Amino acid sequence: MEYFQAIILSVVEGLTEFLPVSSTGHLVLTANILNIPQTDFVKSFEIIIQLGAIAAIIFLYGKTLLTSKRAGLRILTAFLPTAFLGFFLYKYIKSFLIGNTNITLLALFFGGIALIVLEFFHQEKEQHVKKVEDLSFKQSFLIGVCQSLSVVPGVSRAAATILGGLFVGARRKVAVEFSFLLAVPTMLAASGLDIVKSDFALSEREYLLLATGFMGSFLVAIIAVKFLLKFIQTHTFIPFGIYRIFLALLFWIFLIG
Repeated sequence: MEYFQAIILSVVEGLTEFLPVSSTGHLVLTANILNIPQTDFVKSFEIIIQLGAIAAIIFLYGKTLLTSKRAGLRILTAFLPTAFLGFFLYKYIKSFLIGNTNITLLALFFGGIALIVLEFFHQEKEQHVKKVEDLSFKQSFLIGVCQSLSVVPGVSRAAATILGGLFVGARRKVAVEFSFLLAVPTMLAASGLDIVKSDFALSEREYLLLATGFMGSFLVAIIAVKFLLKFIQTHTFIPFGIYRIFLALLFWIFLIG
């Protein structure tokens, strides 16, 4: 991997991590376009640069994470299903799922359909949850179950948690903010597990590539988070669903077909 490739991947990660379009899917497809082989390091790079995006959430939501015990307990509850699957299926996920273009495209396509269908039926009501802290533990756990589906590349962790939030009765803003906050333990755990499993067997150049990816995703993620919060004030998630379907078909035609 070259440094310019690391920068491109970091920008893609920062832009897509918190949008319901699948950052992992975009990274896999971008690596395909740039002819970057899916080596163990590249797979680890695609996981670890998510820490830059997480740092953006800590930068923006650090006060909530540190001071709200109610929010913290709900985030922890939602984290448990993904932690369980990620720990016990790590080898299968990394060796078979990550880097699999066919699975990524299928997940992008059907995830887009799911976004559109749910939005057609979703109507915000007065009784819908208005604050992250007001989610019940049952609602939080169900959102976590939805998030666990995102171990499949292309599903999108953000899309899964946002759809889960809407499904259990949260307002769009709450679903999005809960998705942001839940990303912190989820991606810290995913990156940490990958580093441990890799036995820290990285060269000095690979560490520099990771640092480049970290900084790029951090800066771009701050912009993406602010954009999404503003976007949902006047829009639904249907445009993201259409985009996912279009992207999947486009890549299928030009890369697979």
